[in-house]
Amino acid sequence: MDLYLIHWPVEGKFKEAWRALETIYKEGRVKAIGVSNFHIHHLEELMKDSEVKPMVNQVEYHPRLTQRELQAFCKNQGIQFEAWSPLMQGQLLDNLVLKEIADKYRKSIAQVILRWDLQNGVVTIPKSTKEHRIVENASVFDFEITKEDMERMDGFNQNLRVGPDPDNFDF
Repeated sequence: MDLYLIHWPVEGKFKEAWRALETIYKEGRVKAIGVSNFHIHHLEELMKDSEVKPMVNQVEYHPRLTQRELQAFCKNQGIQFEAWSPLMQGQLLDNLVLKEIADKYRKSIAQVILRWDLQNGVVTIPKSTKEHRIVENASVFDFEITKEDMERMDGFNQNLRVGPDPDNFDF
């Protein structure tokens, strides 16, 4: 297996789950281990007693939720930041400013957002079941967004989630 993640920081359980992941990692049964939806305080708590540092933190990340402090923490710790819901479940695909930026590069809004992720050093996982969108989503390596347009997109942040908050989930 390439990557095994703890999906949510369930209080009282994630440290025990992490010890199990460390075991299978040390045994060579998985190439990398990580977490998903962990805030800084979750990571700090986990790393206090761990032998292996998480290699990935997969979190909700898109122009409306940039989580810059968490991203900087992960970078400092050598933890790869990975985006889920990078297109905000499609809610950004009709944004007029993003459309203007996309038109400038002759790309779709989705492609511009995915390229923004990559230029920010974020591994990104767009979800699609439609073949043409999967192909389109992969075509983001033939252009680069200017510093000015990156800053415009950075300015979209509103700390707005479409998924549950890792500090307040009930499942």
